[in-house]
Amino acid sequence: QICNQHNAEAPNLEQAFHRMAQTESNLDHDVSWFLLPSYWAKTIVALISFLCFANSYDGDFVFDDSEAIINNKDLRAETPLGDLWHHDFWGSKLSSNTSHKSYRPLTVLTFRINYLFAGGFYPVGFHVINIILHCTISVLMVDVFSILLGGLQFSNKGRRLNLAPKTSLLAALLFAVHPVHTECVAGIVGRADLLCALFFLLSFLGYCKAFRESKEGHNFSIFWVLVSVFLGAIAMLCKEQGITILGLNAVFDALVINKLNVLELIQKLLYKDKSLENAGLLRKGLLFRITLLMSGGASILYIRWRIMGTGPPAFTEVDNPASFADSLFVRVINYNYYYSLNAWLLLCPWWLCFDWSMGCIPLIKSISDWRIIALAALWFCLIGLICQALCSEDSHKRRILTLGLGFLIIPFLPASNLFFRVGFVVAERVIYLPSIGYCILFTYGFSLLSKQAKKKKILAVAVLGILLINVTRCALRSSQWRSEEQLFRSALSVCPLNAKVSYSRG
Repeated sequence: QICNQHNAEAPNLEQAFHRMAQTESNLDHDVSWFLLPSYWAKTIVALISFLCFANSYDGDFVFDDSEAIINNKDLRAETPLGDLWHHDFWGSKLSSNTSHKSYRPLTVLTFRINYLFAGGFYPVGFHVINIILHCTISVLMVDVFSILLGGLQFSNKGRRLNLAPKTSLLAALLFAVHPVHTECVAGIVGRADLLCALFFLLSFLGYCKAFRESKEGHNFSIFWVLVSVFLGAIAMLCKEQGITILGLNAVFDALVINKLNVLELIQKLLYKDKSLENAGLLRKGLLFRITLLMSGGASILYIRWRIMGTGPPAFTEVDNPASFADSLFVRVINYNYYYSLNAWLLLCPWWLCFDWSMGCIPLIKSISDWRIIALAALWFCLIGLICQALCSEDSHKRRILTLGLGFLIIPFLPASNLFFRVGFVVAERVIYLPSIGYCILFTYGFSLLSKQAKKKKILAVAVLGILLINVTRCALRSSQWRSEEQLFRSALSVCPLNAKVSYSRG
């Protein structure tokens, strides 16, 4: 009946979507928010995301832009195009001892195209492309959030149904106007994160298309699974985080397509239950698809490893002091403190700084340091969410919380210092993808509050106020990225102990 309504004439389309949201999704039912057709929702998201960062279009080359663009010989026409595949992001040979091993040839290729079309180093064209990329990503987020929040269902004609139109619009708006994204949009080198996010989302949407003609996951398109792996490889060639989409596709497949109960599956594995096939692992082809994803990911990583060499990147103690600490306790405590700072930037993006190294964050060396409270708060919240994601009797709640945590944590893993040392303490640009998970959790929390609140419109006005504050903050922060003097001055109030900030300001 829902599918027939969806294929009816245009006047009935909005009512059909509203009924679907009420019957199929718990999120939209009690949310006092805008219900708009898909094209209007995407238009609004595009316009608002453009307004947030429009004033950065005529900014200068600032901070890392000098090394990655102006001083990067790979952008010039006289440099052979093939050199891009043997050089790092900054134009150094990957075999060099001083190379940071940042292998992002496709991002550098877009810089080179910008340079050739502009006929030189004119920053306007670089900035405009960044703004367009963020607007495009924000529009794609409407579709991505509709799947993550409302589930994946198709009509009889193979058209995907949006079962959470109101909450997906809210989540996309939250993503579009988050001030922590300013560095990626207003800073030209942030294009690596933008391009990575673009192909990251396309890989996810491509993976969803593999089940367009599927019934309960029994039939799927191997072609679209392979396309998803290919797009994931392109994302990684834009920035290293892109490879994490393959793991997220596997999580999405297990939770949404196969509707697995993770806690039940763990119990079966612990007790060596032989009825795993009944849990849907083999019956719906999940293991085969995960094998394709893992094989593709392993092949991509191996090729990348062969190209960039086996040597670790060269970082110094001032770049990441905690990673050079002799004590394992000091390293672990400070890594976790950095995680809490990243979480705080998502919750309250007011302390924004272009660089957090060189004494900006003093090391925690004792358990008596009051900053330990931040670690405790972070893990208290995470453990609580994980317990709800695993143990809740509501399958809808389990799915959304697990996907929210997955998109929050998995894309952040390459920047976590867990697998290898990174060359920064805190970097706002690496939160671009994890903010997807934050938007899922925020929107889900808003829907729960709306269900309990007696005055739902007041709650909706409060969320609208948060969006307006974020828009204002984005515009203010974008103006600070227009010149190096404004950028360095803005950092003094956030990181007065940072030697690099003081040196740059001087």
